Parts: sequence; C-alpha cells; structure tokens
Amino acid sequence: MKRHLKIILALTLVVGMLSGCGSRSYSHTLRVFNWGEYVDPDVISGFQREFDCKVIYETFDSNESMYTKLLGGNKYDIMVPSEYMIERLIKENLLQKIDWSLITSKSSLDSKVLNQNFDKNNDYWVPYFYGNVGIVYDKTQVSEKDLKAGWEVLCNPKYKGNIYMYDSERDSFMVALKALGYSMNTTNQKEVKEAYQWLVEQRQTMDPTYATDETIDAMKNGEKAMAVMYSGDAASVMLENSDIGFYMPEEGTNVWFDGFVVSKECKETKLAMEFINYMINDENALNNTLEVGYLTSNINAAKEASEGDFDGISAYGIRMGKNDEVFAYQPQNIKEMYSSYWTKVKAQ
Repeated sequence: MKRHLKIILALTLVVGMLSGCGSRSYSHTLRVFNWGEYVDPDVISGFQREFDCKVIYETFDSNESMYTKLLGGNKYDIMVPSEYMIERLIKENLLQKIDWSLITSKSSLDSKVLNQNFDKNNDYWVPYFYGNVGIVYDKTQVSEKDLKAGWEVLCNPKYKGNIYMYDSERDSFMVALKALGYSMNTTNQKEVKEAYQWLVEQRQTMDPTYATDETIDAMKNGEKAMAVMYSGDAASVMLENSDIGFYMPEEGTNVWFDGFVVSKECKETKLAMEFINYMINDENALNNTLEVGYLTSNINAAKEASEGDFDGISAYGIRMGKNDEVFAYQPQNIKEMYSSYWTKVKAQ
C-alpha cells in the first residue's frame, strides 16, 4: 500500500538493469519485486556493481496484486510486502527463513520495529519502511478547529467534493471503523456493516474522489482540501508545499510495516541476504529514505534524515499510540465479507 507506482521510474530501473545484457553474462541473477518508487535507483545499480550480478527489478502497486502475480506463476526471489500480507505468506508456507547471520546491519534497525505479532521472532522478514495513515490537509482551506472532529472531518459538508479518499478496501474501512470507535481488525459483521454504511453515506453526501497515486501531486498543488494519505507520501508533499499539514486522529489509525521477505523458491539465498543487508545498511538506507520520503527502519539513517531534509516535517515519523493498530491477517470468510461491502461502496 503505501506507496505509489511510477511507470517512468520502473522503466528506468528495468532498462538500466538490463542494459548490457547482450554484451556480458552474469553468473548470478536476483529477481526483486517491490512497490513502485520505493528505492533509490542508484542503490540497485551499486549492488549490481559490487556483487557482479544482474537484478531483475519489477514493481507492484498493491499487496493483492503482488500476491496474485506470485500465485500466478511469476518467479521472484525477494519481495517487499506489508505486514498482513507477510503473515499470509508465512501461513501459506510461501517463504523461507531469513539467515540473520548474514544480516550484519541488524544492529542499525530500530528495535521497536522488530518482533511484531505477525512474525514475533522476525524469522521471515527484515524491516524496510514503516509509518502511519493520516489526513493531509491544506492549511489555507481547512480549519484546525474542524480537525478536532477526527476522522469525522471527512464527513463535514463544508468540504463536500473537496476530499480524496484512499482507493483501498482496508484503508477506507480503517477510516470508517476508527470513526465509529471500533477496531480496524474487527470480524464482527454488525460493526463491519456499520462501517459500510458510514462509507456509503460519506460517498453520497460528500462526493469524495477515490484515488491513489494522483493525490500526491494534486495535494502538492493544493487541488483539494484534504486527502487520506500514507505518512511517507505526506512527507514528500509537505516538503514541496509549506501550506500542507498532516493530522492523525486520536481515535487511532493504521501502523504499517513493509519488509523484505525471501520466497520459498529462491535458489540464490546468499545473494538475497546480501541484497537485504545492502539495502538496510546506514548509507543505503539514508539514500533510500531521502529518495522516497518514507521513514526507514534504520535508526541511524532516520535520525540523519529527520535532522536534515525532513527537519520539521511531522509526517516523517511514527506514532504507535494505544488506539493505533497494525492490520491483521484476514481469514478468507472475513476478507470476502469486507470485499463484498467494498464492492457495494464503489458501486454507489
């Protein structure tokens, strides 16, 4: 989620990484599947040079599309899913364990990111980026007083037709469930139905625009008053528009984690571990976080970024309050219930 697909960058990476393939051969190839615009391209190029290998780099725009491609027969060595998808891949025995003896940069990882409930011993994942979901708002259009309403500000008729909702089933239901005072991981059908009704009423009365990538440039240009947005994208927007603020309602929000996992079918296991270690070392973690705007799990790089380029940018950080939650894995029957309601919301 979190995270937006940029075709130009993807093409640049693919062309750059495959260039010269006809003039030389590599003894090792690594297949990496990551979110769009989620890495500094120079870091990938540097890894290829240092380890004399070829990286075949592909991007996805949602956890679900990543999962679909994986089960559809596409072959990957390393993937970078979010926490609930990592949990699903673990449960379905699609991952192999991390060889932490080869991850020498582990000492630089922020300890509060490790040992999450979806993989308590970090057997299967290595943290990359993490953050929250909140509301990006234009200070010239939105009253600070109105924000005190929490997520319900997204139902304030003053802003009808002037908000972006994130076009995501889980994120949109998170907003509605938190607005109603429920857990965003509820499996209670009555609560989920109430959240569905909240979303339907919001759509009918507020005329929100459901979008993903396009909200970033739009909010940089002040095109709408508010947008539900991931913290890393919010940080990028705030860097370019001083009129933009970032607000996380006290009712709670999503705390998300994206990390490196190694597929069960990966044969280049040592090279995969070398790649992960390379991506999270102090230098490359700093380059990556400065490039994409998301909070890195490398505590040294995060400190340098927050005191440098992101100084004063509130979205470059993490909140793990008592009302904040991590998305949990959904059994198939629960996922189908949410999906059915979401289809009806979008059909309004």
